[in-house]
Amino acid sequence: MKNLDIKQVELTETVGNIYADSAKMSIRNADVYYGSKQAIHNVSLDLAKNQVTALIGPSGCGKSTFLRCLNRMNDTIDICNITGEFTLDNQDIYAKNLDPVLLRARVGMVFQKPNPFPKSIYDNVAYGARIHGLTNNKAELDEVVETSLQKAGLFNEVKDRLKDPGTGLSGGQQQRLCIARTIAVSPEIILMDEPASALDPIATAIIEELIDELKEKYTIAIVTHSMQQAARVSQHTAYFHLGKLVEMGKTEDIFTHPKHKLTENYITGRFG
Repeated sequence: MKNLDIKQVELTETVGNIYADSAKMSIRNADVYYGSKQAIHNVSLDLAKNQVTALIGPSGCGKSTFLRCLNRMNDTIDICNITGEFTLDNQDIYAKNLDPVLLRARVGMVFQKPNPFPKSIYDNVAYGARIHGLTNNKAELDEVVETSLQKAGLFNEVKDRLKDPGTGLSGGQQQRLCIARTIAVSPEIILMDEPASALDPIATAIIEELIDELKEKYTIAIVTHSMQQAARVSQHTAYFHLGKLVEMGKTEDIFTHPKHKLTENYITGRFG
């Protein structure tokens, strides 16, 4: 459809099921503005408990902006204004009496580029437990560090060098270290913003296997440019275009029987 001017397409409704049977987090009528520019338009969807939801779409379509709303990372941007309803277990995450720091312990985030602290492997993982006072002594902290590294599939590779700097690890290991750091504070939701885009295929495969294991305990939302990755790791997929949610549903349905022409054009490579 080379003759189709995508920017001229008007989205009159969202296609597909936006509501999960057992939602961990629910978003209704979300609008996001950067100053006078609207980045997200009236988005409503659910994150199903203990499942992976993939957010896909062309660059600049609002995926990462929307993801950052889910743990109030956009609070750090002065010109950003967010409206709508965001609830975690029916609790308003934008309530004035809710501490964003405590929210981010419940809704952790893994970024596109691995960002280990300039500390030891041990101290990277122990950081959150220390600042939130989650342990009472060194033995408990040791257990948190070991358990988190095991859950991140990294412990056996680093158990003999926990005092070494985290920045000395390979890219894939650094990303798993960041995942271990995230889960060390026992979050309920993990947000991932293109967690494998900077990694080689082998490291990417390890991260994808890890995501599949983590969903047994955590609810996961992942932004990805790779439709193959979305198909491999997610149970639900949401397709964004120009800040709007075009279509959401079960991943298998989105990739085999998309209901919206925009979705079909994107997943078949006609644009994006």
